Amino acid sequence: MKNQIVVGVVGAGRIGQLHINNMKMMSNIRVKTVADVFADKLKDWFETSGAEKLTKDYQDIMNDPEIDVVFICSSTDTHTMLIKEAAKVKKHIFCEKPISFSDQETLEAYEVVKAAGVKMQVGFNRRFDKNFKKIKNYVKSKKIGDLHILKITSRDPEPPSLDYVARSGGIFMDMAIHDFDMARYVSGSEVEEVYVQGATLVNPDIQKYNDIDTAIITLKFENGAIGVIDNSRQAVYGYDQRVEAFGSQGAISADNETETRVKVFTKDTVEEDKPLYFFLERYNDAYIQEVQDFFDSIEQEKEVLCEFKDGIMAQRIAKAAKKSFEIGKPVKVEKLK
Repeated sequence: MKNQIVVGVVGAGRIGQLHINNMKMMSNIRVKTVADVFADKLKDWFETSGAEKLTKDYQDIMNDPEIDVVFICSSTDTHTMLIKEAAKVKKHIFCEKPISFSDQETLEAYEVVKAAGVKMQVGFNRRFDKNFKKIKNYVKSKKIGDLHILKITSRDPEPPSLDYVARSGGIFMDMAIHDFDMARYVSGSEVEEVYVQGATLVNPDIQKYNDIDTAIITLKFENGAIGVIDNSRQAVYGYDQRVEAFGSQGAISADNETETRVKVFTKDTVEEDKPLYFFLERYNDAYIQEVQDFFDSIEQEKEVLCEFKDGIMAQRIAKAAKKSFEIGKPVKVEKLK
């Protein structure tokens, strides 16, 4: 492997710019080309991005033999096309979640990646959060005995725009998919069955898009444990991200990240900081770590820590959750053959 890894990024929206900014701090990474259909509107940002070239045509990345890695940060409906094109020209791939809205399209891309022998990592950044990683390790090492209950709370500080809702794929594919991956990651087990109760309690207009903004999701794991995920599109006090694992010999939990850990005690009240408000603040370190670990897997020729199959299974749990909400009954999750 050469001294530097050369990267091309497709999609320079919020998440694409975040990754580019983080890679700018990595001495062994060179961001050569950024492709975005709205490149004309990104010229001011590009001047300070650290990238070398800005283009409207993603083929400039695919056709460049110097580029080793493609970051796919464009809209979900473009992911599988870009994955297949990158794999066919032997470039490693980092793809934001979800891989697609179609199980068939995702599986087709999966086969192309396997045949090409390139590495691909899916952007489930919460796996790389130090708190959740510690919970995972406690569960795996049986320090709390056998896992009995896994509880995940995931609530956004404010609802997305209706324009976003219309193209998001719905709350299960867009928001809860992170929690489905976290459930598999922490438990070390596949999800066997999903049951959902949901409602529109934040913004009734979301119903126009056959979506909801509030959900309680019950999971049945293959290892016998059960899980509960609660989602809301609006927690007025901040970005609420908590996990608890309860087992036969104890429990371990991770609370919200706050700006400081200071608590103030007076005669009238006890006060502490609210949870961090924005997901980019809450998971900033995790975003950096997931990219660094991906590059380590390339340089050291080892397995990535969030594989293609992880993306497939999170997607399938999301699909089962949507069906469960629609029919009001538990739904089995399709296994990966």
